[in-house]
Amino acid sequence: MKSSRRLGLVMIAPAAIMIVLFFLMPVVLTAVFSMTNMTTATGISGGVYQIAPNSLIALKSAMPDIAAEMAEPRYAIDEGGLKAVEGLGLEPGIAAELRAKHAGEVFPTRREAERMIKDLADRPSTREVKQISEQFNRSVVNTRFNSKEELFSALDTLGLKLTQEQKETVAEATYTGWTWTPDNFSRIATSPDMARVLFNTALYVALVLTLFNVGYALLLAIWTHYMPPTPASIFRGIWLLPRITPVVIYVMLWKWLAWDTGFISILMGKFGYPPKNYLLDNAYNAWFFVVLINGFIGASMGMLVFSSAMKAIPKSQFYASEVDGASRWQQIRYIILPQMRWPILFVTCYQTLSLLASFNEILLATNGGPGNTTEVWALSAYHTALRNYAGNLEYGLGAAMALVLVVIGVLLSLLYLRVFNYGTLVAKPLIED
Repeated sequence: MKSSRRLGLVMIAPAAIMIVLFFLMPVVLTAVFSMTNMTTATGISGGVYQIAPNSLIALKSAMPDIAAEMAEPRYAIDEGGLKAVEGLGLEPGIAAELRAKHAGEVFPTRREAERMIKDLADRPSTREVKQISEQFNRSVVNTRFNSKEELFSALDTLGLKLTQEQKETVAEATYTGWTWTPDNFSRIATSPDMARVLFNTALYVALVLTLFNVGYALLLAIWTHYMPPTPASIFRGIWLLPRITPVVIYVMLWKWLAWDTGFISILMGKFGYPPKNYLLDNAYNAWFFVVLINGFIGASMGMLVFSSAMKAIPKSQFYASEVDGASRWQQIRYIILPQMRWPILFVTCYQTLSLLASFNEILLATNGGPGNTTEVWALSAYHTALRNYAGNLEYGLGAAMALVLVVIGVLLSLLYLRVFNYGTLVAKPLIED
């Protein structure tokens, strides 16, 4: 018995590893990234501290005086500047006097520094004064510091003495890397754009699922069920074409149909209508084609599942109903549909999750247009995290949107199990009691 259990664990180990690596780990990493403010600007590794113009703007609201002082250059008499003055070829006493009397001093303006230089014993000329003062020009603007300690040390050197609270504010405003934050979920909850995308997603899933993936698929399965075997197989094979065709070619066929140079425009031109892009002409047309494009793909899978389930129904039930004078509709209502709960549950749940996560067809057909009217949640997460027009990809926000999609999928799955009474579907048959 123990050897059998060990063999079972060995046999299931590859599948368990695949589940952990390709299902659990992506979800965990998505949850981790969703709690950060990672973007293209911050990068995915640790950042540096840099007093850039945008950070100065952020500091002006909290510490206007300190921000103004940081923005202006200061003149610090340090060893580096003194050596630079020695290299100018001026009177040697100038550098010596500066080192002896003024080393370590910081002047807030160039005028004050030059006034000090003019008072030196060797009395440099106006041109020399400007040369000397330039060697002590120091600024922290756009300088990169690897740590907070380096940043604060540079500020102290320039005479900018900050309290501990001010230091924390400066560090937060100047840090260029990512930080841990729950703000992504606040943005999702409060953004009107997110609300519209959520509505688009609900509309998209509801229309495609009810009209095609379940409704039309079930209708196709019933039609082929009552057809002779050979025509039924041919018919099912034709409906498989949208699913087995590469998505790029499939969408290109729809574009050829709907473009301003496509079949519809050519046909309507015969009746005097000018050519136009029916796919992106307006929101209603865009949604019409989006539902059709995705619906024909989903209907094929549902048709196969439902057809296979109908073949499993004992033929004796149909024969007995015919003897009793049952019509086709009565057979569908009292024999087929009651025994299709499990297949309908599977197709509904699977296709809902598939529609929530899929966006390839919409991306290739409309890219969310016109004017983001067909932007669904998965496509919006893709645009946010991996490709957008602004160029600054928001990895953290995109991950948060993806995590919301996972939660919605789980909740809908649980709802479906409750609606279809999953417990009775998997209960032991009464004959075994």
